[in-house]
Amino acid sequence: MGTVAGLLLGTGLLSIWWSFWPSVPRTASTGSRWADRTQDLLVQAGMPGVSTPAFVGTSVAIAVGTMVIGLAVTAAPTIAASFAVLAALAPAAYVRSRARRRRTELRELWPEVVDDLTSGIRAGMSLPEALISLSERGPGPMRAEFTAFAEDYRATGRFSDSLDRLKARLADPVADRLIEALRITRDVGGTDLGRLLRTLSQFLRDDLRARGELEARQSWTVNGARLAAGAPWFVLALLSSRPETAAAFNSGAGALVLLLGAASSAVAYGLMVRIGRLPEDVRVLR
Repeated sequence: MGTVAGLLLGTGLLSIWWSFWPSVPRTASTGSRWADRTQDLLVQAGMPGVSTPAFVGTSVAIAVGTMVIGLAVTAAPTIAASFAVLAALAPAAYVRSRARRRRTELRELWPEVVDDLTSGIRAGMSLPEALISLSERGPGPMRAEFTAFAEDYRATGRFSDSLDRLKARLADPVADRLIEALRITRDVGGTDLGRLLRTLSQFLRDDLRARGELEARQSWTVNGARLAAGAPWFVLALLSSRPETAAAFNSGAGALVLLLGAASSAVAYGLMVRIGRLPEDVRVLR
């Protein structure tokens, strides 16, 4: 009996001591965050069917192919390796450029989406019906996503799950905010949804107007950075077919020059783009 009482007392004291040290929730690893960001970029670029491993494999295959072609043309491993690295980065640059261009296009359409949704709710539609109606009278580039939402909701009848899949298909910060506002309204009710949507529409239009003016002014900075970073490598590609150029860069000093040139180009381009690019919204309501 004394042993049992001692064990119970020790367990109670341990529980009291443990309560003073709250557990810290585990966050996602760096690798998973990178995979999530890459998948968001692929979705935003209009390539939702491409997975992150397939994208990485394609980049590696392009780099290997460029390496083989470079060795066959120049017979200089250092030059071939330099262009292989550039080729490996090309798919990522293409996806980022396409995603940025598509985000710009969708940013101009979101005020119209919010206005159509507000009109449907004011006409007496329920939230699912208002969202489904966007598959017919919403902006053309976004009708496919809302059509998929309509099919999901009609098949399952689960509004929250259908919203989650719609949010994953859009992968857009504005969509995240809008969808979470609709979810909260559906769960807890409220009469301020119309006012919230009107405020969001006005905010999106003001942001679009200000961003358009700033992008028109800073576009020359980004274009100049791209030209300055790419010009030396274009010249190297033209000269690499000459045997004396290949021999010069096929030495230790030539490899060092290529390495320093690549580092300088990457740092300079990164700084220019970071200085000239406008901040993008981050998905905090994933």
